[in-house]
Amino acid sequence: MSPYLRPPIPLYGADFAADPQTVYAALRRYGQVAPVELAPGVGAYLVVGYRAALDLLHDTATWSKDSRVWQQSLPPDCPVLPMLMWRPNPLSNDGPAHQRYRQAIIDAFAMIEPHELRAGTARAADTLIRRFAATGSADLVADYARPVPLLLFNQLCGVPEEHHDRLVAPLAAMVEATSPDQANRAGADFLAYVTELVARKQRHRGPDLVSWLLDHPAGLSTEEVADQVLLTLAAGNEPTANLISNALSRMLSDDRYYSSLAGGALTAWDAVHDVLRNEPPMANFGAHFPRHAVDFHGVRIEAHELVLVSYAAANTTPDGLPPGPRTDGGAHLAWSAGPHACPVKNPALLIATTAIEQLTSQLCDLELTIPRNQLPWRPGPFHTALAHLPVTFTPVPPEPAPWPR
Repeated sequence: MSPYLRPPIPLYGADFAADPQTVYAALRRYGQVAPVELAPGVGAYLVVGYRAALDLLHDTATWSKDSRVWQQSLPPDCPVLPMLMWRPNPLSNDGPAHQRYRQAIIDAFAMIEPHELRAGTARAADTLIRRFAATGSADLVADYARPVPLLLFNQLCGVPEEHHDRLVAPLAAMVEATSPDQANRAGADFLAYVTELVARKQRHRGPDLVSWLLDHPAGLSTEEVADQVLLTLAAGNEPTANLISNALSRMLSDDRYYSSLAGGALTAWDAVHDVLRNEPPMANFGAHFPRHAVDFHGVRIEAHELVLVSYAAANTTPDGLPPGPRTDGGAHLAWSAGPHACPVKNPALLIATTAIEQLTSQLCDLELTIPRNQLPWRPGPFHTALAHLPVTFTPVPPEPAPWPR
């Protein structure tokens, strides 16, 4: 029986969040491509095989990133629309439009020197560590992993500090949304945040990503700048937070990593790459739409139907190798591939490893309060994200105030 004749497997709810690998194993029985549901009544095809994923990601003649025809078949309050709807950015466009938007983002990030990015990440990390270091316990998701990229990207975009917290809730709700009300509210809040930010930068330029996009030679309109900022903030915060927390959970539950805090063989870099292969922060994404009906790895897919790439399933396709960290990091698609591969993966790696190193160097006896296999995971079809990462450690008193002169 062909996969498209079988009932779709849901990628939402607590069961999928708690054990996605069991779901991916079931999907592989369908073949390289399987039918799924992203939300109640919202179907899609999911590419779960590594070879099929590469075939799709490199074939721009057959596959388009433009979702506008597909969107017409959905109600305007569909909960996955904020994540998958067409926007004037590199994620949703092909050809010259894609290259124009992509180059603007690449050039804006090129204005940030790596040492400045590392220093900015360290400052954000130190700010957060000081808030809980004296308590002896923390939730490293809520208290650290999620706010680190938030503080950093707000710095990079020139956002006033009093506005920092407005970004967390809508980003999380967009990724997790299963109800129309939740999705619409999150999308509206996020758009309002970015619109206000771009308007401020139109009035007062600065040495920041938004100003550089406004002044880029591509001549982006105000609306186009807002959409590049939307993409930058969404892609820079949620996946980076998940990468940090997932890597920390591995380091704190595996003695090969934990010993590295005292000079062992495995480092934060190893943990990050282990996560990218086995628990990629964006597990199922990379929306594509066939330009015409196509027979793809044994499945008939009609024009403009939604097809997602499961980076998580493709990365963990059984290969006969033992589980666990690999010295080469293992072949993976966490950054996607082809012309739409992540254009700023090196900054993302630098941010994640710096954040982890700052934390583990200052709080060197971190311990999970519950076993890793009991940690709760956030629901949602698109990500691999811990809900909480509770730890204890020896309290570190705040630094004394400088002696008066």
